[in-house]
Amino acid sequence: MKKISPSLTLLALAINAFAIGSTEFISVGLMPMIVNTFNISLSQAGLTVSLYALGVTVGAPLLTILTGTWNRKTLMVSIMGLFILGNLLSAFAPTFLLLLVGRVLASLAHGIFMSISTVIAADVVRPEKRASAIALMFTGLTVATVIGVPLGTFIGQHSNWHMSFVFIVVIGLIGLIATSILVPKGLPIPGKINLSGLARIFTNKSILMSLFITAFGYGGTFAAYTYLTPILEGTFRFSASTVVIILVAYGVMVAIGNSLGGHLANKNILPALQKMFAALALSLLFLFISASLASQALGLIATLLLGLFAFMNVPGLQLYVVQLAEKFTPKDITLVSAFNIAAFNVGITLGSFVGGQISKGSSVVFTPLGGIIIILLAMFLIRLGQKDQASKL
Repeated sequence: MKKISPSLTLLALAINAFAIGSTEFISVGLMPMIVNTFNISLSQAGLTVSLYALGVTVGAPLLTILTGTWNRKTLMVSIMGLFILGNLLSAFAPTFLLLLVGRVLASLAHGIFMSISTVIAADVVRPEKRASAIALMFTGLTVATVIGVPLGTFIGQHSNWHMSFVFIVVIGLIGLIATSILVPKGLPIPGKINLSGLARIFTNKSILMSLFITAFGYGGTFAAYTYLTPILEGTFRFSASTVVIILVAYGVMVAIGNSLGGHLANKNILPALQKMFAALALSLLFLFISASLASQALGLIATLLLGLFAFMNVPGLQLYVVQLAEKFTPKDITLVSAFNIAAFNVGITLGSFVGGQISKGSSVVFTPLGGIIIILLAMFLIRLGQKDQASKL
């Protein structure tokens, strides 16, 4: 049988990542429509983001443990099948509760996909190409932010939000077909995961602290980002069609930020992350000031700056925890990676919940302030980590 090119395997993973990245944040653009359809509050609609993130949080480590003996290709096909099922349910949900059920099903697929696909990407290339392979796979998520979410929002605005989820189902089907053809059958199988690894992970102070840094540092953005469309439409008074264009521009800034973040985190990860978090906190402060003034010009600049700094920290956060796992718990790298994926989504859940409570209690204008407080917690933990490292030298 002809060997499948690693580049084609990475392409299949990137297509799946595009579908998954599109569905993760699609409800951000559709939130006003979901509110109107089900006659619910904005904070209730925010559950489409926070519960999705919670599903990823649970799904990443739990399903990684339960499927350790599965053939990797069979597992990837099953993951995309579950993803399609969840989005089909969301697309045709007659009630808000069923919409949430569909979101949770899709999120379970998301969680295990991210932990497994990272390992597959590393397995199909030479050791010296692992980081580049993982980065290439993650480009699917970046492209989803640039194209998938704005396009899904555009489809919803010009038909209805149900069709946005149908669009994602179609992309998922393409990903499923690509997986069936382009992912090799003979990939290494981790085998049954030793649960004693849980003890090794959660009794290691450095790894545990890194997971909290991931949750707080990544999650702070979502106090405001979850409600970005209501802020743009309700506070800055941008039209729905203009919001789509702004979301595209936001996605471009995210892509730039991701690239810069990967470069900056190659050396001295903790100092680099500290600077990224400081810049992110300042961008959220600028967004709050702009929203308080209801200035469209400042609001546009603030949104673009938020896009630049929002996810710049992701490569560094992922690399940092893997390096710690290689140093302290080399037998549990896959499981540590899964828990870091969970930590990212704990952050999303926390951030969107805080933003929801703020919008419910006062106004979406104040949601960036909640994000700043969360990010300051991450910066405090990094400072503790740096002191701990210095004391061991």
